[in-house]
Amino acid sequence: MWAARTAKVHRCLAAASVNLGRGSRLGVTMAKSKFEYVRDFEADDTCLPHCWVVVRLDGRNFHRFAEKHNFAKPNDSRALHLMTKCAQTVMGELEDIVIAYGQSDEYSFVFKRKSNWFKRRASKFMTLVASQFASSYVFYWRDFFEDQPLLYPPGFDGRVVVYPSNQTLKDYLSWRQADCHINNLYNTVFWALIQQSGLTPVQAQERLQGTLAADKNEILFSQFNINYNNEPLMYRKGTVLIWQKVDEVSTKEVKLPAEIEGTKMRVTRTRAKPLPLHCDIIGDAFWKEHPGILEEDS
Repeated sequence: MWAARTAKVHRCLAAASVNLGRGSRLGVTMAKSKFEYVRDFEADDTCLPHCWVVVRLDGRNFHRFAEKHNFAKPNDSRALHLMTKCAQTVMGELEDIVIAYGQSDEYSFVFKRKSNWFKRRASKFMTLVASQFASSYVFYWRDFFEDQPLLYPPGFDGRVVVYPSNQTLKDYLSWRQADCHINNLYNTVFWALIQQSGLTPVQAQERLQGTLAADKNEILFSQFNINYNNEPLMYRKGTVLIWQKVDEVSTKEVKLPAEIEGTKMRVTRTRAKPLPLHCDIIGDAFWKEHPGILEEDS
């Protein structure tokens, strides 16, 4: 009796194995439960095909974060370099990002038009970019702020926008760089009035109310002998990250069959890395110099 029962169990297991294999081949989901209906409540957030997918991150309450961590005013190069390091880390993880642009406490990441990462689900794009960026910010903090402890972790909110053509994408990036210029010019004058003229923040704000770009440039030059055009490009233009080929030299030990000890040789390998540029992207010169960034606009 026990032998017959054992044989029956083996036949059942064999049949289950065959059915499982058949289900795997046919792409059939074997696990079912009465609770699976809740998946019907998930919203479809698939990004439109053949469009550029842009994920933009912004620091949450970064004015307070900058105050608590004693960021230099109007610009802290350490904070800007840290942001760029985090963006490079994101691009290294997600190679479908063709270009990124950052300024202040924000970064925009542009995915290929034909990218099929995460089946083009907007929530996947946004959450992975945001989590990778935020964790990198904490991970690399001490590399840039050696004497300043991280008092609390920063937060970043994100959004996903799709752009249908090369021109709309270029206009988006131009908008962000124009925003960088406007904000940095204002902040440069604002903090000069506070730090060098002794005005309070309220008085500096009132002094600049209604002024145009030419007025702000005149205040900087006439009162503080600052030519705004000589300010660092990273502050005025922001940071552009694009893939560029670089040569990496390493030492490798090569052992021939007749040798007991290997011979060390210098080996050069070419790799593509996301490297920072501080340049104008509003005009056509940048795009002509780097035509591979934009795909054919059909």
